[in-house]
Amino acid sequence: MAVSEKRELFNHVIVCGCGIVGQRIVDILKENSVDFVIIEIDPEKAKELKERGYKVIVGDATLSSVLKSASIETAKAIAAVVDNDAKNLFTVLTARDLNKSVFIATRANDDFLREKLSEAGADYVIMPQKSASKEILKELGIK
Repeated sequence: MAVSEKRELFNHVIVCGCGIVGQRIVDILKENSVDFVIIEIDPEKAKELKERGYKVIVGDATLSSVLKSASIETAKAIAAVVDNDAKNLFTVLTARDLNKSVFIATRANDDFLREKLSEAGADYVIMPQKSASKEILKELGIK
């Protein structure tokens, strides 16, 4: 991403990881005309996303320098949704350190990590497997 683009990033959403969950978030942000930037560690995936016209930073979202290149200081929210609890935890810690007021949403695969993510500064923690299970049971008429 060019430096000139960085200046345009204000009151935006940072999406860390563009797997299944991240891609769905990106789709909804785009549908709602919300300005966003994606941080993707996989260079091939990042290239594909750039070809689709997205603002993408290739790098590790746990690093301050990468979050700063995504204008974390002026972001309104960050979604740390890589499929690795430890990376999400470090991303939350780093993001909170760089921007005390940014809204941080993340995912967890483990109840213990869910608590740790909240303690680290996450405002919202979702457990996709639990959510999916609840939805399926609801559709089956089981509470």
